[in-house]
This record gives sequence, C-alpha cells and structure tokens, in this order.
Amino acid sequence: MNTLLIATGLGLFCLVAELINFRKLLIPAILLGLGVLFYVTMGQWGQNAQAMLGGLDMSHMIGFDNFALAFSGLAIFITALIFMMAQDYYKTEMHHVTDYSAIFLFTLTGAIVLFSFNNMAMMFLGIEIISISMYIMAGSRKFDTRSNEAGFKYFLMGAFASGFLLMGIALVYGTAGSFQLNVIHEYASANNISPLFYTGIVFMLAAFFFKVSAVPFHFWSPDVYEGAPALVTTIMSTLIKITVFGAFFRLMALAFPSIYTETQPIFLVITALTITIGNLIATSQQSFKRMLAYSGISHAGFMLMAILTLKFDSASSLLFYATTYSFANIGAFAIAIPVFFFMKQENIDAFNGLAKKNGALAFILTIFLLSMAGIPPLAGFWAKYYIFSKAIQGQLYTITLIAVINSIIGVYYYFKVILAMYTKQANETKIIPTPMFWSVIVTCLIITIVLGLMPDTLMNLL
Repeated sequence: MNTLLIATGLGLFCLVAELINFRKLLIPAILLGLGVLFYVTMGQWGQNAQAMLGGLDMSHMIGFDNFALAFSGLAIFITALIFMMAQDYYKTEMHHVTDYSAIFLFTLTGAIVLFSFNNMAMMFLGIEIISISMYIMAGSRKFDTRSNEAGFKYFLMGAFASGFLLMGIALVYGTAGSFQLNVIHEYASANNISPLFYTGIVFMLAAFFFKVSAVPFHFWSPDVYEGAPALVTTIMSTLIKITVFGAFFRLMALAFPSIYTETQPIFLVITALTITIGNLIATSQQSFKRMLAYSGISHAGFMLMAILTLKFDSASSLLFYATTYSFANIGAFAIAIPVFFFMKQENIDAFNGLAKKNGALAFILTIFLLSMAGIPPLAGFWAKYYIFSKAIQGQLYTITLIAVINSIIGVYYYFKVILAMYTKQANETKIIPTPMFWSVIVTCLIITIVLGLMPDTLMNLL
C-alpha cells in the first residue's frame, strides 16, 4: 500500500511544484522520489502483507503479492528512465513540465493499481487512470495536427473500449454477485454458469484486446504512435503495454482460470492474427515509429502466448518478456529521439549513414533491434525461448510454429534500419545525444546484455 501512496504523493507534489515555481529541480527531485519508491516496493518482497489504509484492511481491493511487486518495480524503473529523457526532451517547454510530470506519475499510479487489484472496480479505475492520462499526452502538442489527431482518435477508440469493459464487468457482477476476483473464480468453477457470464467475459476480452492493440482491435495503434510526441510514444509502447498485460494476466489467472478451455480458442485465433499481421504490415513501413508500432503489435501476440499458457505458471515468462522488450524499446527510442531532432524527420531514412556519423549509436541501436528480433545470445532470444517453452509444454504446437516463422519474418524489417545505418549515404548532420540520453542508452544496453548472458536472474523471481 505504501507503494501506491508514495506514487500518488509524487504526482501531487508535481502539482504543488507549479505553485511554488520549483520547475528547475523538479525532475531530479522526482528521480530521487522514484528511487525511494523502488526501494520501498522491493522491501515488501515475499511478505504478502495486507494492504492497510488508515487502519482499514484493503486487501480485498488490492494485494501486493510478488507478481504485483515485480511488475511494479519494472514500471517504476521504466518511469525513471522516461524522466531522465524528459529532462532534456521538454527543455523548450519548461512551463508545462510540472503538468507533464504529474500526468506521467499518475500513469505510474494507475499501473501500480492494475498490477495489484483484487477487485474489478479497482481494475476499471486503474485502466481509466492510465487511459485518460495518455489521451491527454497523445494530444499534448496542441499546435501539431498529427498530435491532435492522435489524441482524438485514441480518446474515441478508448472510450468505446472502456464501454465494452464496463458492460462486461456489469454482466460478470450480475451473474457472479461480486466484484471480487476470488468470488468470481468460485462462481466460474461451479457447474451451473449463466450464459450472461460468458457474454460478460467476451466483452471484457474485447476491451483488453483493444488496450494491448491485438488484431483486429489494433487499428488505432500505428496512427496514435506516429502522431504522439516521441517520448509519449515511448511510454505507450512500454509502460502502458506491460501494465495492461500485467492486469490481463492477473484477471485471467485469479478470476477465470477454470474456463481456460472455453477461452482458449479465442486466444489462439487472436494470438495468431496479432503475431502474423503485425509482422507482415511492419515490413512495408517507412516511418520508424509506425514500424515500431506494428512491431509492438507483433510483440503483443507473443505476450498473449504467456496468458494463453497461464495454467503452466507462465508469470515469469511474461515478466521476462515484458522486461526485455521494454528496455530494448526504450533504448531504441533514446537513440531515435535525438536522430529525429537533428535530422528533422521520423522516417527510417533519418538513420541513413548513422554508423559513419556516430558509430557507437549505430552499434547500440543494432543491439536493441537484434534483441527485439530475438537473435541469440541477446535477452530478446531468451524471452521468446521461455514463451515458446511454455507453449510447447501446453502442447500448443501450431501457434508455436506460427510464432517461430514470424520471428524470422521480423528480422527483415529490423534489418531495414540496420542496413540504412551501415550502407546508406550519410549527410553531414551530426547526431549528438545529451548526457541524460546517453545514460538511458547505456543503462538499457547493460540490462539487455546482462539478461542475455544471465537470464535466470530474472526468471527465478516468480
């Protein structure tokens, strides 16, 4: 519970900072606060302590088990890296930095709620916190038409998804008689289940498939990713994606494990379509952000495989995949943002000849892209290996074969960027990231390499 309270307090501190004109030292203070938050969160490891608020037992609403703590720690780390980049990214918009910082921290608060909910009302609250925050940030550049379009499109589509989720929650509540996940699980394990219960589940699945940009609910993702400011796209493709997947896994594991047989065909079809269509469309993209958007759709399919195999204890596989994907993605954006800034464009052509202008940046970006492609011995290879192992354990051979074939296809569009860096003609524009961006790049590089060499350090957590 302390994790949630501190995260909320940091967001409120940002709002107060605007009143006392504390902008210059705001981000260093936030980074210090996130360090304390990470320490407090990890200090609860293995305790499964009751969530207390003002002497009241809140464990029926939220519960900080090791699953919640592991994903919360990852979310806090990601948020810290985002703020390190925000220090320089928003240097020309310092008059808005308190507003943006508060929204980012409230997004983290919503993420922590979604990792720890034991009640569907808290789940809906957490989703709305992160959704509303991202609606605002996607359209935060009010004089940029693309940003306005991204925010408006995301808001309209997200509102429909929230409506589906709320209807699903209402139907499940109406049949099970409770918002509590354990009570819903007991009802789902009974023999006499109302058809409305299954209808509610279908509505909820549709909403979550939208939130993770799974096919055919993915159409909003490339446009929003491309139109939103690059730093916001980074948040959406990492923090928001792993948050919704953590919540999705928790919901299916705690409330609906007994109806695995009924939901498996839906997951199989959606997973196969998501991996395949995301990969195939990514191969034709010229915009770097749209390419990573479709790549993210494909990666969502791989993470859906972890939910598909949750009865084989795939929580560690999901955590490992989410971690390796997030740090490779953040590292790629930490390089791409300076490239976009100096080259004044966001297409793959912006990376032409980068190896000649800044060989270190080109080499490190190659590592991140190869990790996302699943090339051994990088962390991304082990992420896919663990996911595939659980699928094979569950005798899901067809979906595993589809995923393996698509992993090979995925190498093609990542190599489009790599070939542009090493084989295309360079212009004379220098690419020089700031020290804070370099810190993020090096941190992500170290994590990607270490997890590739010692994957068990993370896999043994859950």
